[in-house]
Amino acid sequence: MATATATNPQQGLLQYAAFAQTIENDRHYIGDDGSLHIVGEIVNDLEVPLRGASVQATIHDGDGNVVLTSDADSLVNVIMPGMRGPFDIMLENGGQIPKEVSVQRDGASHLPYTLKLDYDFADPKRQVIDVTGSEITRDRHKNLIITGTVANGGEITANMISIVATIYDDAGSVAAVTRVHTEPDYLRAGESAFFVVSVPDKEHTADATRYHLVAESEEYAAVPEFPIGTVLLLAGTFSAYVAATRLASSRLPMTSLIAAANPR
Repeated sequence: MATATATNPQQGLLQYAAFAQTIENDRHYIGDDGSLHIVGEIVNDLEVPLRGASVQATIHDGDGNVVLTSDADSLVNVIMPGMRGPFDIMLENGGQIPKEVSVQRDGASHLPYTLKLDYDFADPKRQVIDVTGSEITRDRHKNLIITGTVANGGEITANMISIVATIYDDAGSVAAVTRVHTEPDYLRAGESAFFVVSVPDKEHTADATRYHLVAESEEYAAVPEFPIGTVLLLAGTFSAYVAATRLASSRLPMTSLIAAANPR
């Protein structure tokens, strides 16, 4: 279950509150280092960009009592309308969760939790930071490695460029997320650069079937997303040159919207 809250909305923006689902594809797992992860995606169904988006997880026991809470920020700093920002809430050493909370159910770990989304509204950014090509392989230790190129289609230098990777399992849930910065972490106008992303928790990406990349900088946002179904993880090496598969418009359908002066 997920709820959404807008905090400190900027004045002068037309604001909306959406009752469509705003957190999708979430799941939990124990990572290779023994930490508990709750991962998923924040979906921006609104007509304005979001910044400072964070997700709080509340974990319950079998009687519905709160055991603990923890939160994490979206790995994408500014989530443009119709786009997604993954998150990874991590509790080291399982967060000292009592064993009776996480039980085995049909061979799968069960963890009762609820998710709450908080965010601010942001001014629009030009969407000109583009992942123009990518390739995914497994190294000799079976870790997933994504390499590719990112380009700055703007008129000024883009600073603090980051690449966010989301890996999906065969059920469509988020299997793992990670973020890296390019080296160097800036691109002059019209330039491109090479990047390498190492995906953690190889045991939980063994059944991965899809992946998705987003690039952004301090000045610019990512270009509209390409169709996620075009990026399938095949056996061996897969190359996805996505420049020709961009959508003219990636905005999601707006459903059940009401105007709100100060949505909470």
